[in-house]
Amino acid sequence: MKIPMLTFTNKMDNRDFTKYEKARILGARALQISMNAPLLIKINQEDLEAVKFDALKIAEIELTSDVLPISIKKPFPEKKHEKLKRAPEVKVSDDKKVEGEEGEEKEIIEGGEIMELANPDEEAEEDNTDSGEEAE
Repeated sequence: MKIPMLTFTNKMDNRDFTKYEKARILGARALQISMNAPLLIKINQEDLEAVKFDALKIAEIELTSDVLPISIKKPFPEKKHEKLKRAPEVKVSDDKKVEGEEGEEKEIIEGGEIMELANPDEEAEEDNTDSGEEAE
């Protein structure tokens, strides 16, 4: 018997297993084989010696031969067909926008102090008085 190639290009593409699923299947089957589970495919002594009795390589041969009774269930999420609910658009006229902005400005003025613009002359005077106090 000729040993099939140890790649997953032939029959595995039809099943669309991910590399993680392939690794899980091979690992599970190799564990079974290493614990003296019966082989699912007939391999003669010469072929077993060619793969050096490696459980993982034997599992690969079984997987590519499509004899493994191991399957993977891939549940898909349910599709829902609903229309998107949109928030109602609120149209505000320019006059109402201006009134709202003026109201916000009044609240700011009443609620706290507004920083005044800096006057360079006053800043220079403050700097001179500060440096004079430090000198004394």
